[in-house]
Amino acid sequence: MAISYATTLRNTMLDAITTAAGASALLRIYDSTGTGRPATGGAVTTQVLLAELTCNATFAPAASGGVLTLNAITQDSSANNTGTATWFRLVKSDGTTFVLDGSVSTTGSDLNLTTTSIVSTQPVSVTTFILTEGNP
Repeated sequence: MAISYATTLRNTMLDAITTAAGASALLRIYDSTGTGRPATGGAVTTQVLLAELTCNATFAPAASGGVLTLNAITQDSSANNTGTATWFRLVKSDGTTFVLDGSVSTTGSDLNLTTTSIVSTQPVSVTTFILTEGNP
């Protein structure tokens, strides 16, 4: 039998992400060139940074119903490199403090983009980013 959490506890866990991210966190989107996605919070080595977007100064309103919906994320008006987006990392605005990693695809991933094909100098945007702390 799987563990189920009370909604208030799920909201608290999600709100901890907002606290950890702080103001203007950075959402970095990578490909998996070379060694693939690093272990959680591990060093980025051969992976290629495709785009970096800035989260809102107010990361997100309080979670509700086990769902955290981030406020607007500023578009990266000029992608850093060309490649296929496969994972992302969220870091504090200092650019180094790890918050979380996740997968990227067009459906069924932690972060879903309209396309995973990112082209250098082209804009990259995330229209909606929702984190869910659900019960099995």
